[in-house]
Amino acid sequence: MPVDQTRRDYYERRRAQLKLEQSSFISHYKEISEHTNPRRGRFETSDRNRGTKRHKSIINSKATQALNTSRAGLFAGVMSPTRPWFELVAPDPGLMRFMPVKAWYRQVGLQMRAIFNATNLYTMAPTMLGELLMFATGCMSHVDDEDALARFFTHTAGSYMISQNHKFEVDTVIREYEMTTEQMVNEFGMENLSLNVKRAADRNEWASWHKVVHVVEPNDDFRPNNPLAKFKAFSSVKYEQGSNEKDKFLNQGGFDDFPFYCPRWGVTGEDVYGTDCPGMTTLGDVKQLQIQEKRKAQAIDKMVNPPLTGPPSIRNVPVSQLAGGLTIYSGDATQNKLQSLYEVRINLQDLKEDMARVEGRIDSAYFVDLFLAISNMDGIQPRNELELSERNAERLLQLGPVLERLQGDFLDEMIGRTFNQMVKADLLPPAPQEIQDAPLKVEYVSSLAQAQRAVDTRGIDRLSTFVGTLMGAGLSDGKKFNGDMAIDEYASLVGTPPRLIIPDDQLAQQRQAEAEAAQRVQQLEAAEGAARAARDAGQVDLEGDNVVSRAVGNIQAAQQ
Repeated sequence: MPVDQTRRDYYERRRAQLKLEQSSFISHYKEISEHTNPRRGRFETSDRNRGTKRHKSIINSKATQALNTSRAGLFAGVMSPTRPWFELVAPDPGLMRFMPVKAWYRQVGLQMRAIFNATNLYTMAPTMLGELLMFATGCMSHVDDEDALARFFTHTAGSYMISQNHKFEVDTVIREYEMTTEQMVNEFGMENLSLNVKRAADRNEWASWHKVVHVVEPNDDFRPNNPLAKFKAFSSVKYEQGSNEKDKFLNQGGFDDFPFYCPRWGVTGEDVYGTDCPGMTTLGDVKQLQIQEKRKAQAIDKMVNPPLTGPPSIRNVPVSQLAGGLTIYSGDATQNKLQSLYEVRINLQDLKEDMARVEGRIDSAYFVDLFLAISNMDGIQPRNELELSERNAERLLQLGPVLERLQGDFLDEMIGRTFNQMVKADLLPPAPQEIQDAPLKVEYVSSLAQAQRAVDTRGIDRLSTFVGTLMGAGLSDGKKFNGDMAIDEYASLVGTPPRLIIPDDQLAQQRQAEAEAAQRVQQLEAAEGAARAARDAGQVDLEGDNVVSRAVGNIQAAQQ
């Protein structure tokens, strides 16, 4: 912070800079919101949802339905609370062969899933994913909670501004929002409030609203070994927007980890905000669909209830438009009759077919078929992911980069921050010596993650079928194909539970024992055959002490 600025001036200038970057997206956000989900997006601090109608631009709700389907499918496919969607593993795969290490990671994973189930994560996450689908950028905060360890909040487009570091990672968030007098008194205490809020409290205006700014950014005064909040890795400051008390802050604190997750659907170059998503892609189609729906309704209305023309004598005569109604007037029935002013003829079938094509483009952009397939899957067997990958391989490949960003910018960070919260709360079981201070590694086993990996099984299937064909034709002995490695790769790709696959060292011991047993059987059979041949020939005394008699004795002992 420059020495010639007060802290409030610094934060206000920082907010103005980030708002300039954000403002270039606002008009686009407004159009998307207006035609898809008018309740999402907050483009003024006081723009709270009230009872006023906002869906005035939506006649055909196809885009809204596609958004809802896509949001539900993405949530179910990435982090469904009804099935395990991540596993914690050791950085070194070899360590996972040790039962204490495997048991520790499994226990920690179960505890973390229990924490997620106890928090509001699965309420907030679908809302954030909907923001990601609509506006290409999502924003969720993750804070400490005394009861459930963690609590999550989703922030809508327009209510926050972000900035990124030299690694193009979001590390700064400034929020603008409103709080009631009662909320501010309860959260910050009366002594930290401005005179304006104190007066509102004195007048019992508990429901009046006040503007608040929250700034979270990297802390220039960061000191790793200092426990004080002002020396943590990220500083956190809240103050009342527009207050004349420049040196007064509602709250000053800090975070060890960045408490915001800002995944982006698609990013161009060094852009800060997401620049591509289904909501942006389909905006033209959505607007076209609304116009077509309106024109279709107008055409039907004019065909069913056309404008009429008639003679001057009917000027003051009430005209009945009811079926079977009678209108009496004087005039020439052949020349001055009551009739349609013009005739509307439109091929509604062609219009409906064109609208269906537009609706299909919207569904395709929102991956509706893919996400419906996920939502309709029964059970959690690996064959579901295989069937999903076979039917939607191309769509899964298109979705791949988005899932990678979603995992890296959101899920990885959230799991890591939750793990750190568990460490501080002393909730972890004692770790085995082999993994002391080892970094945390996450493997995703959700429906979409498994289905994407299952796409690669097609290559193994084709190769194994080809090798089998060659062996059947006598053109190969099959030794060129590593069957054991193929089983391991296939099991990993389809998410088979590790306990179903025998480890290499155990398999080697088993095969060695089987080989030794087979060798002993061969030796005994050979000795028995030799003894039988000698006995038949009458050349060996089986009663005496000799090589053959001893071999026969060993055979008989082995058979008993």
